[in-house]
Amino acid sequence: MTHSSYSEENNRALSILGESVIETWVSLRQLTKDIDVSPKDLNSLISEVSEVETSCAVDGMKLKLQNIVRVSPKTDPSTPSVVCGAFRAMFGAIAVDTGRADMGGSKFGSVHEQFAEVKNERERMRQQRTR
Repeated sequence: MTHSSYSEENNRALSILGESVIETWVSLRQLTKDIDVSPKDLNSLISEVSEVETSCAVDGMKLKLQNIVRVSPKTDPSTPSVVCGAFRAMFGAIAVDTGRADMGGSKFGSVHEQFAEVKNERERMRQQRTR
């Protein structure tokens, strides 16, 4: 993975596609669960999953993308925007390689949900210890 600070040939376009793939996955999943979801609630869900600092970069850090993205010597590869861009680019690349945006979204869903389950389990364990 290459960040724009490293080279003009980088993964920015894949990151843009990946963001769209992720937003589409969130929208389809929510509408499948609740077709009457309000536009405001749907937009909130999309924003929550797309949030650079609290969601996108967190998932990317768990995948250790900061260790593989190439950046210029002046750029910190663990900066949330760098990690998030790499994370999004990964799902954009899956969509391009398979020729299917839904495949990129499906892979995102698997990764994101797995990390959410781990987070929820840790929270349950922490609550049990404080009782």
